[in-house]
Amino acid sequence: MSTTLTSSAPMPPTLRLAFALSMGAAVSLGITRFAYALLLPPMRDDLGWSYALAGGMNTANAVGYLVGALVTPALMRRFGVSRLLVVGAVLASLFMAGSGFVTAAPALLLQRLLAGIASAWVFVAGGLMAARLGEADASRGGLLLGIYYGGTGFGILASALLVPQVLQAAAGEPHGWAWAWWALAVASGVATVLLAWAGRALPDRPAPAPAAAAPGAPVALRRFGWALAGYGFFGIGYIGYMTFVIALLREQGASAGFVTLFYALLGIACIASSRLWAGLLDRYRGGQPQALLNGLLGVATLLPVLSASAPVALVSGLLFGGVFLSVVASTTALVRHNLPSSRWAQGISVFTIVFAFGQIVGPTITGWISDGPGGLARGLVGSAIALWLGAVLASRQHALEPA
Repeated sequence: MSTTLTSSAPMPPTLRLAFALSMGAAVSLGITRFAYALLLPPMRDDLGWSYALAGGMNTANAVGYLVGALVTPALMRRFGVSRLLVVGAVLASLFMAGSGFVTAAPALLLQRLLAGIASAWVFVAGGLMAARLGEADASRGGLLLGIYYGGTGFGILASALLVPQVLQAAAGEPHGWAWAWWALAVASGVATVLLAWAGRALPDRPAPAPAAAAPGAPVALRRFGWALAGYGFFGIGYIGYMTFVIALLREQGASAGFVTLFYALLGIACIASSRLWAGLLDRYRGGQPQALLNGLLGVATLLPVLSASAPVALVSGLLFGGVFLSVVASTTALVRHNLPSSRWAQGISVFTIVFAFGQIVGPTITGWISDGPGGLARGLVGSAIALWLGAVLASRQHALEPA
């Protein structure tokens, strides 16, 4: 197989490949992680959880994500990027299915941990392949990255259409929420087929060994400090919203139909965000995109706290869905703008690790706050503050000077 994306061998158009690759984001985030927001209320009611334990399920997923991100560079060098992408998607689907066979909290925490490890392999490997795809079509680099990360919206949309219907159909069954996990695992399996096609269509070049990095590489990565700090607070803030916003809407009296509409619109907005922010990601080489997007997310997070009206909730979901994945894409764009392609895998992995730390802290802290006075509303206020702190920190990040 050729070792460059500019090979003379026939290759599907970059947009088609980007959409196929976006199934990696759909599996690793849209389904494996965010579908849990729809399952949290029935699981909490059925199993008698506190909000802290309910949030701890996504914390376990984030711990697994961190472990997976730490070992991803070595695994990519050993097995190849595309193989790790597909194997991770298969394992994430299997671990998700496993969540439907257990009810004990320790067993469910383990399933979420293992799914997090596999989803990190998918997300990082897919992000690197999307960045390489953007290298082959530089004029649309920001759009191709946005399509990949916006694929999370396909997973969210599929979850919104699947989970409420399955929960309703299984309402008379003991632990009926288990059927929703199995349905999500099937959806992930279908997405994995598209990923496998993309993996075969894209030339696979191994990630460079650490020794191949340019001299002074650690210093260069430290110079991303402001963006890394801002990204950590993004991880804390956004995951609080994505874990608990459905529970808040249900507490405010939202019907099952409205929850489906809200989550479906959030997913559609994720998909549309690839076009919405592509120019911003292509234009700026510093932390400006991350700062702007974090600020908007803080507003979206606060809206359902300020008003329980349905229109305000829908605006919150649309704004949040249209922005949050572009924060992730902005860090890949920052790496792509400021580092040579031989070091993209290293740069993406560092941002992914910081992101994982934020996600570990976020759900448990938000759940702990929500168990106290003020409930879920106060928990989401804390998430909004974290996002605004991230915006301030990211605004300090400047483009790195060329070597």
